[in-house]
Amino acid sequence: MAQWNRLCNLPAVYRQQLDELYDKDVLPMEVRHYLAGWIEEQEWKRAAQDYDLAMVLYQVLLGNLDIQHSRFVHNVAFLQRHNIRRYKQNFQMYEDDPCVLASNVLWYLEKEKDILQNADLTDQVHVLQIEQEAMEISSQQDLERKLIGLQNEVQCIKHAMSCLEEQQDEFDFKYQTFKMEVVTDEAVKNEQNKIFQVLINRLNECRKGVLVDLRKHLDKTEELINLLVKKELVEWQRRQQRACIGAPVSVCLEQLEKWFTRVAVCLFQVRDFLDKLDELVGKVSYANDPIKIKKPALQQKTDKLLHDLLKSSFVVESQPSMPQGKGALVLRTNVQFSVKTRLLVKFPELNHSMTVKVFMDREVPQIKGYRRFNVLGTVTKALNMVESQNGGMVADFRHLTLKEQKSSGGKGSSDISLSVTEELHIICFDTVFQYKDLTVHLQASSLPVVIISNSSQQQSAWASILWFNMISQDTKDVMFFTNCPAATWPQFAEMLSWQFLAAAKRGLTEDQQQMIARKLFGIKQDYDNCNVAWSKFSKENSPDTFWVWFDGILVMVKTFLEDLWREGHIMGFVSKGKEKLLLKKKQSGTFLLRFSESVIGGITFSWVETSLNGEPDVKTVQPFTKVDLMQIPLVEIIRNFQILEAGNIPVNPLVYLYPNTSKEEAFAKYYSEESGDKSPYIKYIKTKLVFVSKENTLEAVSPMSSDVAQGEGLEPITGLCGEVVGQDEDCPFVCSSVETFPHAPMLCDSTLCPDEDFPMCLSGTDPFLYDDSLTVDSVLPELSGFQEFISSPTQTCGSTF
Repeated sequence: MAQWNRLCNLPAVYRQQLDELYDKDVLPMEVRHYLAGWIEEQEWKRAAQDYDLAMVLYQVLLGNLDIQHSRFVHNVAFLQRHNIRRYKQNFQMYEDDPCVLASNVLWYLEKEKDILQNADLTDQVHVLQIEQEAMEISSQQDLERKLIGLQNEVQCIKHAMSCLEEQQDEFDFKYQTFKMEVVTDEAVKNEQNKIFQVLINRLNECRKGVLVDLRKHLDKTEELINLLVKKELVEWQRRQQRACIGAPVSVCLEQLEKWFTRVAVCLFQVRDFLDKLDELVGKVSYANDPIKIKKPALQQKTDKLLHDLLKSSFVVESQPSMPQGKGALVLRTNVQFSVKTRLLVKFPELNHSMTVKVFMDREVPQIKGYRRFNVLGTVTKALNMVESQNGGMVADFRHLTLKEQKSSGGKGSSDISLSVTEELHIICFDTVFQYKDLTVHLQASSLPVVIISNSSQQQSAWASILWFNMISQDTKDVMFFTNCPAATWPQFAEMLSWQFLAAAKRGLTEDQQQMIARKLFGIKQDYDNCNVAWSKFSKENSPDTFWVWFDGILVMVKTFLEDLWREGHIMGFVSKGKEKLLLKKKQSGTFLLRFSESVIGGITFSWVETSLNGEPDVKTVQPFTKVDLMQIPLVEIIRNFQILEAGNIPVNPLVYLYPNTSKEEAFAKYYSEESGDKSPYIKYIKTKLVFVSKENTLEAVSPMSSDVAQGEGLEPITGLCGEVVGQDEDCPFVCSSVETFPHAPMLCDSTLCPDEDFPMCLSGTDPFLYDDSLTVDSVLPELSGFQEFISSPTQTCGSTF
């Protein structure tokens, strides 16, 4: 029930997301609320694939609803009883296929976690940006003061307009009365004329004063609009770009919406004042009337400011994204995507009166082979407040798709050509703002998107999105990759850190960034002036580019190691040489976790122990990949890892997580409740790995290897219990085939660091030969049924794990 309680205590904006999540009867919110504790305790993921378990949970769910129904015994609970009875009837549709029910409940629980993660990320944003926010708050306070001053001026002008109208009414009444009277005395006429001249002079001065006030007000409004449009909105757009690639920044539009709306209201009041001046001129006018002279320019400036403000106020609030995509701005043909537009000028009178249309940018770049697409689905939507979480003017497109136009043979005239994943497109939105007598055509456009036709292109497409939004400030530059600029190391390191922050809520430390920089550029005193080329990031050494290697780690961490990474238990990015230096200074049994430099999506651990001569000795296991981690969690591998010491005594050499945290303190809360033979992972531990002596060197023999070749000169090996390993049905004796590792994608082109291990092509050499010696009786038994699981010292072959 902890998850539901957290959700109920979130700020209003996230509770609104929860309301929108439970707007259907698939899993009613009342059922989720009343049965929260029971729902969160069940294994819905397993039930979604296990019919028997799903049927049990289905029947228990109906029973719980009966219990809840019986609790509403009072008349005041009549409605709740009715709803519970109806929900139970609806759930009976899953009687034939309860696995569907389990899948639905699991989906809702995962979506709830997404809401909680977004709320946590917002909290992190607040913590990470204290100094920046202080500056922003100061800037916002200054802008707020100017807005309040602008609104006060409007009230002053309104009062001046009332005084002007009263003064003109007084003059008009007296003048019309005088004209109706028959006055023959010239002296009286002259005296009256002098009085009227004084009144008209006062009226003239009052008109001039109002016009001056309006001009000054428009000048201040123009200054404020420039501040909003050219600074605040541009900064928000840049933040949105960064947020699309994982930056922990706020892209909330509520404050901008308030500012834009307040300025628009002031301008519409000015238009009302100008209309009133026309009305006054219609009643009383005279030679050199200042209203007739000055008003046209004021009207023109007012309308221009309104046009500028309104055109800038139509934005794309949520960039195009697919529900199952890697991130925003990567779209696949014939797969639905969503996008949301918003008008920052909010008038209730506009609700349902504006329609937004979506289409692809019609300006086709002159690029050879550049593709064209049509937008399909509901391409027009009303701009209204119904689909907004906070009452904003929103058009939310949720079910759009893209279809490529058939080639007509005239795609571009340039010799420039791009790959599909470097080809950028823009989605556009049109609407018409109509309020009172003002009509303004508005257009917004998305950030450039990459359109793919196959899921295999998604990884490369996301690399292009990362690169564009990390560097480009021109959000309409679809020619960006025709002359792609390099990224500075500070830009690049920050972007890499964002990927981990977005995936597992913990970015890269400075030490981790330095290790990556060292691999890219070699050893340098300072990396701030180093640049990373686009080709270095995603083009060189294809298919095993730097991004493929880095993204493989991201996927592994997000899928299997999120908690360990978030708590800082994985050192991750550390060179083999640095690893040795760190561990050799620590007590025996200290170990650390790091990512493989040559195995895509691999993680390994190394530990230090005291050798026979009393020197520290660092040993490393072969990397585990998703194949291994899908079968058994890394914490269970660490928990059960053993080697045999003298006397065939099994010992787990992993005692302290670097620098000096007890293994149990770090990992115990993640262990399964059962251990040993009762462990739920025991079925994956079916084979044995042993070290055997051969010509004074040691070989690791892995019965789990899938690609195997019979070892030459090897004899059947007796296992721990005296059986012949080669005759064990569960552990057929085979020798690992020679494994070669590709060029590590993160190695720099310059001279490699002397303390690193470098991938080499192995020929005629067992890849599991080691320099460091173990006793002849050393064995790695029983445990390791993990695929290609080796407890190994440093390798002479040079393979980097």
